[in-house]
Amino acid sequence: MNEKLTACPLCNSQDHKLYLTGEDYFLTNERFDIVECLSCGFRFTNPRPTVASAEKYYQTKEYISHDSGEGGIMPALYGIARHFTLRIKFKIVRRYSPGGSILDIGCGTGEFLHYCQQKGLVCEGVEPAGKAREFAEKKYGLDVKTDFLTGIMPTKRFDCITLWHVLEHIHKLDETLKKINGLLNRDGVLIVALPNCNSHDAIYYRKFWAAYDLPRHIFHFTRDTLNALANKYDLSCIEILPQKLDAYYISLLSEKYKRNSPDYFRAFVRGLQSNSKARNPQIGHSSEIYILKSKIS
Repeated sequence: MNEKLTACPLCNSQDHKLYLTGEDYFLTNERFDIVECLSCGFRFTNPRPTVASAEKYYQTKEYISHDSGEGGIMPALYGIARHFTLRIKFKIVRRYSPGGSILDIGCGTGEFLHYCQQKGLVCEGVEPAGKAREFAEKKYGLDVKTDFLTGIMPTKRFDCITLWHVLEHIHKLDETLKKINGLLNRDGVLIVALPNCNSHDAIYYRKFWAAYDLPRHIFHFTRDTLNALANKYDLSCIEILPQKLDAYYISLLSEKYKRNSPDYFRAFVRGLQSNSKARNPQIGHSSEIYILKSKIS
C-alpha cells in the first residue's frame, strides 16, 4: 500500500513536478516517482510506501545495510568498506564530540556502536529490523531500542547522535528532528550521512543511480535542502565532510542496474570523476556527512 503526499515535507508547498521515474532495481522492479518541490527544490518519493507496507522492501538477506557478513561479492565489498570506515566514523565523532555518550539511530547489526563501546563511550542504539537488532544485542551486548520516537525517553541526553544513511528512510521526519534536537546535550552534535542527488554520478546515472534506492529512500537530499531542513529545526551545519569511497561503490551498483552486470572499470572511472567534480560546492560528493549543532544554547 502506498500513500501520496500533497504537501512538501520540507516547506509544505503543494506545488511540485515530476523529477524522474525509477525502479526498485534491487528487489521488486516496481516503479516509483520522485517529485521536486517547486518552492524549495526538495525531492521526495511520491507516492511512497506507508510505514506498514515499507517493511516488505527490506525483507531479503541481501539487504546489505542489515547484513552480518554472509553472501556474495557485493556484501563482501560492503563489509570491507564498512570495516575501513568504522575507524573514520569514530574519529569524526571524537573530533566534534569529546563527550562520553552516543545514540546511533538505525544502528543495523551494531558494528559501529560496538567499536565506540570498545573505545569507552556509553552507547545506545535504535534499529527497527528485528534480525539486525537481535544480532547487535546478542553478539555485542548493546542496548538497542525498536523505535526511536517511543523507545528513547525524552529526558535522556546525548553528547552525539548519529544517523549514518538513515534520515532518507524516516517517514516521521518532523517528529524525529524535533525529538533529536531535544535529546542533544548543550554543545552536542548531530552527525548525518546522506546520499547527494546533485552529485556528478547522480546526474550521470539518473534513474539508475543506486543511491535513490527506491522505494526504501523516501527523501532525496542535496546540500541546499539539508541545510534548509536543519534551519527548520533550529540546527546549523558547521561542516560538510565527503564520503569518497561511496562514489565508487554507488557507481558500481549503478552500472549493474544500468547494464545488468557490474562493470568495475566504468564504475571506477565514474567514481573518480564524481570525486573530482565534487570540488564544485554546487555539486558536492556522492555521499556526504553533515555536522550539525543546535542553535538553542
